[in-house]
Amino acid sequence: MSGPTIRVLSLLELLQSHGRLSGTELAARLGVDKRTVRRYIQALEQLGIPVTTEQGCDGGYMLVAGFKLPPMMFTNDETLALSLGLLAAHNLNLADTQAAISSVQAKLERVMPAKLKSRSRAVADTIKLILPASDTETPGQHLAPLLDALEQQRSVTICYASYQQAPVSRQVDPYGLLFRSGRWYMSGYCHLRQELRTFRLDRLQQIELLQQCFNRPANFDTAEHFTQSLYGMPGNLDVQVMLHTDKHTAAQAMGETASMLKPQAEGLLLSTRTDSCYCLAQWLSQLPFDFSIIEPIELKHALKQQAERLMQIAARPG
Repeated sequence: MSGPTIRVLSLLELLQSHGRLSGTELAARLGVDKRTVRRYIQALEQLGIPVTTEQGCDGGYMLVAGFKLPPMMFTNDETLALSLGLLAAHNLNLADTQAAISSVQAKLERVMPAKLKSRSRAVADTIKLILPASDTETPGQHLAPLLDALEQQRSVTICYASYQQAPVSRQVDPYGLLFRSGRWYMSGYCHLRQELRTFRLDRLQQIELLQQCFNRPANFDTAEHFTQSLYGMPGNLDVQVMLHTDKHTAAQAMGETASMLKPQAEGLLLSTRTDSCYCLAQWLSQLPFDFSIIEPIELKHALKQQAERLMQIAARPG
């Protein structure tokens, strides 16, 4: 297809999905000027697609109510994006979603021409994505009510069990969800603590949607909040570890966690908190560079125990 033809079809999809859009909005989304938008509208009308035009300094456009659009049409790039998205969703391995993913794939293939259907199947058959394994039980059963809460901006009551602590009932205003390193997280305002908190969904035992509504902060970024919250991670012990490496190497090994590091003369300083020196020692032992534990002494003992265990394993006969 030519460029203008693709943009006319894109305009049709925009009107279908958004209802009403102004000429300025359509021009920005399509990367053209408003005069070109009017030409595209005329092209749709010549194809028999009725479009209502609102006059004014920045008139709007919408499809006539009740008009039945023709079957979906996809470009090569759209087919690739859809196929990769379904492949990623399949690899998340969430409970009760595999049948739905297969159904979506079948429905899309029914409306695709033979060439695009072949491309879609080739993506599914020949491309493999290695994603971190997720907990398929608890997160899957709580995603639906959390999505309802996010969409309707309604508070929820959750029963949440922090690490090695008894479950506690909390009222939370959910602001967003995050999938990271094989785990699902929810970020939002916790009424119990009266501050923003992040909760692991696999530690969430119960959820109830409330009638109370809230206003989600504008431009709230769940991933950014999660990264920033790593600086103030809750725990009983202050931790300071000097990593003897550079920023680039640290980022390759630690991902976004490397944003916590502060450059020092001796290397990069990791300052955080923990409630499990054993778990932190396990994580540190996997780093591909040297480090020095400044505090706490309990972390040094935990790392020594980890080293002794590995030495015992290595000394066993095959």
